Amino acid sequence: MAEKSIAKTASHEEELKKVSRAMLMRQLLPAVGLVAVFIVFNILTKGRMVSKFSLVMSQVYVTMIASTGVFFIMTMGGLDFSQGSILGMASIVVCMVSKVSIPLSILAGIGTGAAIGAMNGFFYVNRKIKSFIVTICTMFLFRGIIKYMTSNSPVMGDIKLTMLGMNETLKMVCTLVVIVLGLLAFRFTKFGIHLKAIGAGEKAAKYAGIRTDRMKFLVYVLAGAITGFAAFINAIKVGSVTASGGNQLETQILIALVLGGMPISGGAKSSFLNVIIGSLLYTVLISGLNMMGLTTQAMQLVQGVVFLIFVTVFADRQSLQVIK
Repeated sequence: MAEKSIAKTASHEEELKKVSRAMLMRQLLPAVGLVAVFIVFNILTKGRMVSKFSLVMSQVYVTMIASTGVFFIMTMGGLDFSQGSILGMASIVVCMVSKVSIPLSILAGIGTGAAIGAMNGFFYVNRKIKSFIVTICTMFLFRGIIKYMTSNSPVMGDIKLTMLGMNETLKMVCTLVVIVLGLLAFRFTKFGIHLKAIGAGEKAAKYAGIRTDRMKFLVYVLAGAITGFAAFINAIKVGSVTASGGNQLETQILIALVLGGMPISGGAKSSFLNVIIGSLLYTVLISGLNMMGLTTQAMQLVQGVVFLIFVTVFADRQSLQVIK
């Protein structure tokens, strides 16, 4: 009996070691992938990836900021496909209000994003409609409004707004502020704990005393507000908004987060590093493909293959049913 007990203990310890090694590999893979992709593309582009590093980095700001809000949503098991439309609508508002005041335009962009996020949250929480259905509907709704508002000509921002776009330091600082605040909130407050608890199991979270409906609504409002701020960065970058403003941003965010190791179903395995590494990896990947002169079709093919590989690696098949 003693020998059987010792054998079972040893077997259990060996299984725990295997699980630990697998988890460590899952955590390291995105970072290793980022370094590997950067090196490969630097070789293929004959050093242009390094020589144009500042230009590559200038492409990451909007994606990284907007990904922060979606990361919170995905951590609690939800999805949001309306981010591109939120960015487009908020960018229009920023450009229009910038002619009155730049600081006021920032607040107006944030408020616009928060209002659309509140709409998503209302139908998701109060009307009990699945998050991906609600956000797809609002995506098409506001995409139509964007096209209507830009049908005759692009919505131009004030010249002062365009001048701010030349300041790379400003864009970097704004991005770092959002990332640091998001990291602190997620890692060192109850906010992150509650999000993970809801993602792992909403019923259990309710029994633990978490006001899940209130939290879900506020997270959608927060995500919208963050993307509204990203619209300011987008507006100073391009200076105007066309009918394609914010188009495909939701796809870019989803790919970036998955490339960063984000579990599709959220929960306890979510890490804020998913936002940082994923956004950088996606930007390096797209920039490298552009530098190689690939066609749009070829780029989409490569993105699809890479996305499928990472989904296969990081999808938690035992908890996919928690996607709401």
